Amino acid sequence: MFNPRDVDLSLLSQRAYNLRWATVPQGVIPLTAADPDFPIAPPIKEALLDYVKGGYLSYGPAEGLLSFRQAVSTDYKAKNQVEYKPEYILPVDSAAYGIYLICSALLKPGDEVIVFDPVDFLFKYSVEQVGAKTLAFKTPQSEDCVDFSNLNTLITSKTKLICLCNPLNPTGKVFTTTELEALAEIVAGYDELTVLSDEIWSDIVFAPNKFHSFSGISRMFDRTITVTGYSKSYGLAGLRIGSILMPNQSLYEKIFAHSLHQSTVHGANVLGQIAAEAALNHAQDWLMGFVSHLHKMRDFSVQRLNAMPGVSCEAPQGCYVLFPDISNTGFTASELQSHLIERAKVAVVPGLPKWFGAGAQGHIRLSFATSYDLLDQAFDRMDKFFKS
Repeated sequence: MFNPRDVDLSLLSQRAYNLRWATVPQGVIPLTAADPDFPIAPPIKEALLDYVKGGYLSYGPAEGLLSFRQAVSTDYKAKNQVEYKPEYILPVDSAAYGIYLICSALLKPGDEVIVFDPVDFLFKYSVEQVGAKTLAFKTPQSEDCVDFSNLNTLITSKTKLICLCNPLNPTGKVFTTTELEALAEIVAGYDELTVLSDEIWSDIVFAPNKFHSFSGISRMFDRTITVTGYSKSYGLAGLRIGSILMPNQSLYEKIFAHSLHQSTVHGANVLGQIAAEAALNHAQDWLMGFVSHLHKMRDFSVQRLNAMPGVSCEAPQGCYVLFPDISNTGFTASELQSHLIERAKVAVVPGLPKWFGAGAQGHIRLSFATSYDLLDQAFDRMDKFFKS
């Protein structure tokens, strides 16, 4: 598994959209959207084929398939020692929609939400779509312990949510129990404050770092709504499937009412639920192999990037994205993105405020969820450009 012959560029060029193979000029290597270049695990493929062979693709239940919700509950308890009841787990059509749905259910115009900086744009986008306002909490890419003491200065009577992305995209930061306990101490001081914990990257963590769920921190279970998905770990982005895990019935009923699932306007893809259930129940060995491959690609990529003139890259603790500092190359992130795609035939994501917040300036983001050969080729091209 996870060698060059497993990457089918002919199919990727037809199917991999969202800044990837199907959207870049021929000959360009896209290290862009965080989506694996490898095919899905065999148990997932077999589950999908078996379901389709039945010949019926009917509506599923508005609250989601019970077997899928049970699989999510079992997997979460096994990995995090935290038990969410299946009846309080809501399948949604992506983790991204899950974030938006929580914001739409819990926020009103004028409310304030704390988001980390840098972080994926979806938090800010979701908050602003419902008329609320974001406040940025700066989180540098560093192994140093995050100091949450300044977080209190951002909290007002209007603050309703703290959006925690753990592991943190794009820096790859994995929060320690000490850091999460410090955050929990602050949250405990405000009765109306809820934490939205985005854990879509929680399976992609590199030793010796360990993932810890915020819902497992003392007194935080009832204060936490967890969002997760299956695109990063299992390559299911096109099936549009994620989950919202809620601690109690009142929160579940409120968010379910806002989901519009009961009206069929929205709803979780049944095939997505079948695939994700198979992934959780039968593809854990595949996942372990994937993380092992990614660990090697991370170390290789960091070494190659740090050897390039003006580039400085720290090893991410989790996620399969790199976030190198390119401020000493003489280019802005946008300029470098343009030069790399035109002259080196490598596509990257620029660290622009609209994508990751103000703290992303002077950086680019690259995904390493591909084969060694493709990474080696891409870095050779980049190195040649920097030295020319």
